[in-house]
Amino acid sequence: MILVTGGTGSTGSELLGRLSRGGVAVRAMVRRRRGGALPGVEFVDGDFDSEPSVERVLDGIERAFLVTNSSERAESQQLAFVEAARHAGVRHMVYLSQLRACKGSPVRFLRYHGVVEEAIAASGMAHTMLRPNLFMQGLLFLRSTILSEGRFFAPLAEARVSVVDVRDVAAVAAAALTQTGHEGKTYDITGPEALTQAEMATQLSRELGRRILFTDVPEAAMREVLLSWRMPEWQAEGLDYAHYRRGEASDVSTAVKEVTGAPARSFADFARDYRRAFSAGANPVLRL
Repeated sequence: MILVTGGTGSTGSELLGRLSRGGVAVRAMVRRRRGGALPGVEFVDGDFDSEPSVERVLDGIERAFLVTNSSERAESQQLAFVEAARHAGVRHMVYLSQLRACKGSPVRFLRYHGVVEEAIAASGMAHTMLRPNLFMQGLLFLRSTILSEGRFFAPLAEARVSVVDVRDVAAVAAAALTQTGHEGKTYDITGPEALTQAEMATQLSRELGRRILFTDVPEAAMREVLLSWRMPEWQAEGLDYAHYRRGEASDVSTAVKEVTGAPARSFADFARDYRRAFSAGANPVLRL
């Protein structure tokens, strides 16, 4: 049986839907149930900080997809889960890491992902590392200013980022969990092109039929805005925009096409498919 942790998060929920539609029996570990039932999906309440809870969720699991909420406890929770999975006899771990993960990175998130990747590789379990770039769906977090001011902002200047659609990340994860041949692989998962924020604004304008602008802002100002929007301080403080301005997220990978057989979705595809989410009256669910 397959286990999907983070079943109500952005990637986990997309992955569950894909596996359900494919008729795959799957268990979803969730902190708090959202939405209705999915065919073939068993929802189980689980707590990464509770060893008995994790052991119960892992009972009978052969393959597991690991992702946790982004918090100051993410590294310790994931390391404990890897050890519990090893003891439970999990044969294959698919881990949602991040592009350029490395335990020696100056970027907090990349550093902890690198530590967990190393632990998984040393566990003896077969494994597949998924390293996606920034999600296109992250733009939904800036929806309010897109609606009220016709703009969005970030301290990214002219940085090019090969943003990826979370639906493509879920497709790669589903393949790794249900097919052979992905053991021992690390997949950098990106969109088909590296775009500046201004280019994204232009494409979003075209799809929405109104002018949307990008405004570059200082990092300190961005941090204050994120905190005012109730982003956890640990998460806001850990964002390293210089990483993007140095061009370290501009590489373009063909992993989506190689693994799934379908080309990665473009930002224009995302803008078209999410047009209603950027329209007045829409109420998209933000899963961060």
